[in-house]
Amino acid sequence: MKRSIAFCLMTMALAAAQAQQGGITPELLKDIKDSYKPTPSDKAIYNAMAGTSISVLAKNHENLANFDTHFSNRVVSHGITDQQQSGRCWLFTGLNVLRAQMMAKYGLDEMEFSQNYCFFYDQLEKANLFLQGIIDTREKPMEDKMVEWLFKHPISDGGQFTGISDIIGKYGVVPASVMPETYSSEHTGQIADLLGLKLKEFGLQLRQAAGEGAKETTLEKQKKEMLGTIYRMLALAFGEPVERFTWTINGETKEYTPLSFYQTFLGNDLTGNYVMLMNDPSREFYKCYEIDYDRHTYDGRNWTYVNLPIEDIKEMAVRSIKDSTMMYFSCDVAKFLDSKRGTLDLNNYDYASLMGTSFGMNKKQRIQTFASGSSHAMTLMAVDLDANGKPKKWMVENSWGAEAGYHGHLIMTDEWFDEYMFRLVVEKKYVPESVLDILKQKPVLLPAWDPMFAEEY
Repeated sequence: MKRSIAFCLMTMALAAAQAQQGGITPELLKDIKDSYKPTPSDKAIYNAMAGTSISVLAKNHENLANFDTHFSNRVVSHGITDQQQSGRCWLFTGLNVLRAQMMAKYGLDEMEFSQNYCFFYDQLEKANLFLQGIIDTREKPMEDKMVEWLFKHPISDGGQFTGISDIIGKYGVVPASVMPETYSSEHTGQIADLLGLKLKEFGLQLRQAAGEGAKETTLEKQKKEMLGTIYRMLALAFGEPVERFTWTINGETKEYTPLSFYQTFLGNDLTGNYVMLMNDPSREFYKCYEIDYDRHTYDGRNWTYVNLPIEDIKEMAVRSIKDSTMMYFSCDVAKFLDSKRGTLDLNNYDYASLMGTSFGMNKKQRIQTFASGSSHAMTLMAVDLDANGKPKKWMVENSWGAEAGYHGHLIMTDEWFDEYMFRLVVEKKYVPESVLDILKQKPVLLPAWDPMFAEEY
């Protein structure tokens, strides 16, 4: 007994000594403190930072004069949308691309599609995607990486361009007046929490039934009943989607279904007519990649993209804008954003001078260390080219309301574009054959939990 106690004490002492080898010892703390020799400037900076935002103090006022709003090439657009307190930027961006096409085609002064209508079906489809995923993985343990990922992400209001192609291709679109916004569609936090909580509960019930020997047909029946509950929750929050409606254009009134409306006025093949591009220098360029389970419907397609150098992507973007065609675009929007002026510029803030140290990681290193990734989708609609045809700056139509940024837009320098632009979706007619050939490769399959592919909000 005494030997056991002594052995335990010795083991604990050894563990403590090993832990201390990498810890901050009193001696190490003294060396660290002694290395800091505060100057009068440090005192002034501390006093300022004690009561002021770091971004306010780091704002580079020398850069305020360099605010040029001229663009050599710009797609005409009318009306800024507002996603309010929701994560539906991906949906607003996709619908803004389509409405610009419809307005140009039919000479309309204004047009807006119902985000609420599409979002209803997006949430229903995501619920089914989760529940079917639980059924598919029923024989795997709870500790399995895929099962864990499913329960961590049962549903969300964020998304990707795959949501546009999956949802609109299946359910069509309607004008905004046919199914207007509700409080819950504009403030999605609470309903998202409730839906997620219910789906996790349903997921456990399906796994329990499977563990007790329930056949797949029985599980599918349970899933159907569960989706009925989700449908009711969605109908209470957003209203029930319309099935038929009348709409007038150029003095002619007709009845449409959401699908017939889309086919009549747009009719785009959203799956086959668009190419998704990525600039991710942490992975090999000129390769095709697919993200597992990165879709909005179970019967949809995973997001598949071509990874390209930034200069290749710019060429296609310029080609599209010159042809008056907007594009789905996403980036790390919070980096160096001056929200009042609506500019994205590496020189907006001088954190290095304020903090007395440099921040030297490049784009590849920021991706590898999870310091940067795509966070927000917008509509790329303008570029300013120099005399040699090289981009100087770009502009996007945002969905934060007309009062946000530069009249509802954000203007980014080309240098910022290089560092924080990640994704672009372009029509195939603007894509070189060499890039289209890459899509014929067998894609490299990446896991659903890859941090580079978080949803855009």
